[in-house]
Amino acid sequence: MTKQLLIYESAIPVSSARHRTASVEANKGYGFSAGINAVPLMAVEFLRAASEYAIVFTAAGDEVVPAVVLGIRSDQNLYLTQDAQWQAKYIPAFIRRYPFVFSTSADGKTLTLCIDESFPGLNRDGLGQRLFGDDGQPAPYVDAVLKFLQEYQAQFERTRQFGKRIKELGLLEPMQAQVVTPKGGKFSLNGFLGVNRAKLRALDAEALASLAKTDELELLYLHLYSMRNFDDVKDRLFGALAAGDEASAAAAPAGSTAEPSPSTEATT
Repeated sequence: MTKQLLIYESAIPVSSARHRTASVEANKGYGFSAGINAVPLMAVEFLRAASEYAIVFTAAGDEVVPAVVLGIRSDQNLYLTQDAQWQAKYIPAFIRRYPFVFSTSADGKTLTLCIDESFPGLNRDGLGQRLFGDDGQPAPYVDAVLKFLQEYQAQFERTRQFGKRIKELGLLEPMQAQVVTPKGGKFSLNGFLGVNRAKLRALDAEALASLAKTDELELLYLHLYSMRNFDDVKDRLFGALAAGDEASAAAAPAGSTAEPSPSTEATT
């Protein structure tokens, strides 16, 4: 399976034949996410995420996918500390499910549990949680992983329907964030969408009632509320530059762009 999900380098189906003696040591930090500036967000996560992240929408083919902004530059996650720890109270489920992921068959009917074999915590030394017992059957740890990913998949489908609905209502418009660093460097974050407040206010009573009934109206206002967190992302960038990254930033041409590019589930 090729790298289609931003943070997965070598996602391989979990099997007793290949992973019978394998274990997963989970506490290896979040360095795997260092080179991305946005990840998908499920609708159920909006309430927790809105206080710490800017929630935006991206177009993935014909679908609209919510995402949280993690950085201004396309290859930098500003929510990581120097020792690869996550610097926020809430960690998106997309990140928390790593190194596991479901692979979807071409017909969309079969889901296969996969693990990124490039994950440093995957080992044959018995460190952490075993994937299989001595009898070759999945360990309780794998059962818990499957339960988490099944819930994620269910929320993913709900989120797809939410994106479809707001697209059909014509509420989204292209957005762009401009940042000028203290030393004059310029960055432009584009490639994402936001809800137009005027269009939201102009919806008829029936559409508003329908959105309210499904709690999707609350999601839209959480998105709008979260836009204030762009200031935090900007401040994190300035902090990184002050810590010694200004030289590399200055090398970027003025007006350089960085586009958030979260993707949907993998297909093999």
